[in-house]
Amino acid sequence: MRESRRFFRPRLAFRAGSPGRAPATAAEDGEADRFRLLMLPHMEAAYSLARYLARDGAAAEDIVQNAYLQALRGFAGFRGEAPRAWLLAIVRNCFPDWARARGAGIATVESDEVDEGVEEDTPEAILARKSEIAALRGTIEDLPEPFREAIVLRELEELSYKEIAMITGVPIGTIMSRLARGRRMLCDLLLPAGDAERRKAAP
Repeated sequence: MRESRRFFRPRLAFRAGSPGRAPATAAEDGEADRFRLLMLPHMEAAYSLARYLARDGAAAEDIVQNAYLQALRGFAGFRGEAPRAWLLAIVRNCFPDWARARGAGIATVESDEVDEGVEEDTPEAILARKSEIAALRGTIEDLPEPFREAIVLRELEELSYKEIAMITGVPIGTIMSRLARGRRMLCDLLLPAGDAERRKAAP
């Protein structure tokens, strides 16, 4: 269920040295390099989660920017296990701060760009794929927040139950329950009304 999107990088000051401050030490440079190595590969996952939580592309970039800054400041406390889950937990914690700062005014998401680099794609096929992606994203965004979050982390980001439990702070059993209910809700929203009713009636 992954999709291509325009990529961005947060504006991070990796080096401790800056005007008016002492130059970075070799140890600080090494820590910055380790941060880049471990955390930058998960930027797309961070953006995806922020996007589905905030339902706004520009807001997602702000949330990820703040999350990476917090991750950089707190990197000394990172113990080296599950870097993506550690980063996404920070993204998740940054979302309510962003919502409160803006009075919980969350906008509707606009359609993302898709990768048009496949030569055999026709303009009609590209438009159809864009429409399908936008429809699927809109349907996921219609799910209540805990189920939407579980679907994004499991189905889109392909995290394990243990990693999702680490990010959300709830037991694995609760994660499994949310996923089951979220998948049922998603099917009901995506299937035509007649198919949804027949699925409900099936033993």
